Amino acid sequence: MRDGTRDHPARLYARSSGSSMRAKKSPKKSPGLISPAGVIKLMTHALMGAALGLALTLALVLANPAVAELLNHGGSAAVFVFVATLVTTFAIGAALTGVVFILNEDKES
Repeated sequence: MRDGTRDHPARLYARSSGSSMRAKKSPKKSPGLISPAGVIKLMTHALMGAALGLALTLALVLANPAVAELLNHGGSAAVFVFVATLVTTFAIGAALTGVVFILNEDKES
């Protein structure tokens, strides 16, 4: 009878050789960023950042009368530069965050 303290020989061999009982990943899997799906994920993150930047720009103009007054005196070019700067900043930040998320997701799976 077994007393429960001895290991099965296959488990003992797996522990001593350093290999595990799990199936190995296929080495032909392409990295997450360098694939059509990865580019789509990255573009999605950037577009979400751009939408968030546009919404925050609108909220800033509506909530702070001093910003609206500055933009009125600056003309249409000032409005365009202000909106483009905030939207681009948020889009780049969300894209970089998306890169981190995608690479982390690849490590876990």
